[in-house]
Amino acid sequence: MPFESNDGARRSRNPDGRPHSPPLLFARPGQGREALPVEPPAGAPPAQAPVLWLDAEYGFTKAGSLPDLRVHLSVFERLRQVTAVRKGCIVLLLALIWQIYAALLDNGLMFPTFSSALLALYEAAAQGELLRAVGTSLRVLAAAYAAGVVAAGLLTVFALTTRLGCDFLETCTGMFNLLPAIALLPLALLWFGLGYPSIMFVIVHSVTWPMTLNIYSGFTGVSGTLRMVGKNYELSPPAFLFRILIPAALPQILTGLRVGWAFSWRTLIASELVFGVSSGSGGIGWFIYEKKNQLDIASVFAGLITIIIIGLLVENLLFNTLEAKTIRRWGMK
Repeated sequence: MPFESNDGARRSRNPDGRPHSPPLLFARPGQGREALPVEPPAGAPPAQAPVLWLDAEYGFTKAGSLPDLRVHLSVFERLRQVTAVRKGCIVLLLALIWQIYAALLDNGLMFPTFSSALLALYEAAAQGELLRAVGTSLRVLAAAYAAGVVAAGLLTVFALTTRLGCDFLETCTGMFNLLPAIALLPLALLWFGLGYPSIMFVIVHSVTWPMTLNIYSGFTGVSGTLRMVGKNYELSPPAFLFRILIPAALPQILTGLRVGWAFSWRTLIASELVFGVSSGSGGIGWFIYEKKNQLDIASVFAGLITIIIIGLLVENLLFNTLEAKTIRRWGMK
């Protein structure tokens, strides 16, 4: 028999006298406040169907159908999901702290404001002075980095194919990887004279050993299971190298390339601060040193900002893209 509920709706009872509860239904996003009648099950005594009041966020759909799980995010929530936006906010926060601190310090000779550094960066780029320095540095860096990659590859092959090569690599890496490239500057001056050959020598030294160590560790860390797969398929040596070893060692290889790039970029700037003054060549390091001598500290910071921008572009456009196309696409990270 029907009975009166607390909310005023009439509900039916089961034959044993217990109130009948309607079955649960799937929920989905709804619009507005609405009331939906729920039919009693078959065999139940006829009674007025209870009325379920739903809030503005959820509604009911037919039992057995799949719910609509789409979530409508606001513009702010969508922007929070973008990595570039989050990192950009961090950069803006650091720039704001820089601007406020420099404004409170009020000493442009010691620490110019962020706006002054950006203005100096714009003027140096518009005049072409900074762009010429960047082009000079990147040409030298590309040549030296490529030479370091080739040297690292040859040393790795030598170490992987012979026991003597393995011993040679471990010994040389233990000695030269700990030797700072800046310590070779006097010898580079004696052997190669003033100019960019000396800079390329110290860059190749700074790149070769850490890169070789990472590449060698990547190949030696390939699991025995993958090696057995290549043998079971009777792959030829080139196919075994390019289909098994290189893909499996690629995370370490990419790490070695990143480490080599970071070492080469820092070594280039440090070398140009010395060799640029001696030979009169015009890289970014020489640009920074020259502006320091002129007490144009805003332009010094402009050169530093340029170094950071180039490093971020190479990291995000080159290495991250290569990682996304290979390691992440293959499910290795």
